[in-house]
Amino acid sequence: MVNIIPRRPALAAWAMGAVFSLAAWTIATAQESVLNASLKEQVGIGQAAAQSQTRVAQLADQTTELLGEYRMTTQLLDRVKIYNGHLETLVDDQEAEKADVNRQLQDFVVVEQEILPLMMQMIDDLDAFVKADLPFHLDERRTRVRALQDNMDKANISISEKYRQIMNAYQIEVDFGRTIDTYVGELQIGDAVREVDFLRVGRILLAYQTLDRSETGFYNKNSGYWEPLDNEYRRPITEGIRVARKQAPPNLLKLPIHAPER
Repeated sequence: MVNIIPRRPALAAWAMGAVFSLAAWTIATAQESVLNASLKEQVGIGQAAAQSQTRVAQLADQTTELLGEYRMTTQLLDRVKIYNGHLETLVDDQEAEKADVNRQLQDFVVVEQEILPLMMQMIDDLDAFVKADLPFHLDERRTRVRALQDNMDKANISISEKYRQIMNAYQIEVDFGRTIDTYVGELQIGDAVREVDFLRVGRILLAYQTLDRSETGFYNKNSGYWEPLDNEYRRPITEGIRVARKQAPPNLLKLPIHAPER
């Protein structure tokens, strides 16, 4: 009798080995998958970290830029505050100056009301003085007085300018009293009008001498007439004319001066 041994145990062992191999392959595959996933995760984390670092750097740059702009804006604001403060000071000063100008204008109106009559009186006094004075340079002096009178009615000439012109006219008259000069003019002598040399010595003497030196005379302020002089005065008057023309040095002159009467 022959015994037949079944082969199932071998088949089972092979199957078991196949199972183990499959399990090992599955495990290896799973491990590789996990490793790949882990590597991908690490790569992703690295990329995210790099992106985060880049973003942080960008934010840092933006922060630095914004900080710089903030500082510049703060400095500009400080300057604007300083400038505004300066403008406020200027405005306050201008307001004070405007108030002072308004006060001066009010004072000027009062002064103008008071000084205008005074100026007109000064012109009238100057006119009377010229008429009563020695009759030298009469056309020039009378024209100056008329100009002052006309200027008083002109609105385009300021009060200060009118006053300056009046004072200038007075100064000219004052200077006449301490200077000596000579000029050529016409004078009626008798029935004829002759050309003569006039000699003015301050306001103490106004004399004349014909161009041929044949006749010499002076203006008698007491009588108000021109009167002839003796021949003894002809040479002194001639010398005085030469001194006035700077043709001779200053010298003592014998002149016909009326002494004050009591």
